[in-house]
Amino acid sequence: MYHYKESGLDNVFLENGYQVHKTPYGEGVSITESVALHQAIGQWLIFLPKPLNGAELRFLRVEMDTTQRHLAGIIGATEQTLRLWEKHRKKSIPGPADRLVRTLYSEFIGGDGSIRRRLEKLADLDQLEHADACFQQEENRRWKCCTSTALDMAEQQQA
Repeated sequence: MYHYKESGLDNVFLENGYQVHKTPYGEGVSITESVALHQAIGQWLIFLPKPLNGAELRFLRVEMDTTQRHLAGIIGATEQTLRLWEKHRKKSIPGPADRLVRTLYSEFIGGDGSIRRRLEKLADLDQLEHADACFQQEENRRWKCCTSTALDMAEQQQA
């Protein structure tokens, strides 16, 4: 078995699907279908019935090809907080962040991106301190918001 430390996780071992070869610099390892392997690791992590730890959070974040700043904004944390979670590799991350990261990764590998877009939009809305709204009644007696920010949100939700 090969201890796959290159994943950044301490508990991943490969039974097969790898080849050890000699190089001028020592032993080298090549892995067959490494992208599929990383997806399998990611799926295993999000369905594991235990809280994610910092190392697992980092693995999933890197697999989603996002920065600490960007992911922190999406899940409602600060970049510094996310950095600390990743630094404390064996410590569990808080429940709400854990569930959001699992959901984001699940959608990343098989969804349409709507959850991520909605969370990004909500993260942008957290930047507002005050907002005025204007509503108008339509001919069918239904009300609709005519404020541009709300219209943008409504269009995003329908898309």
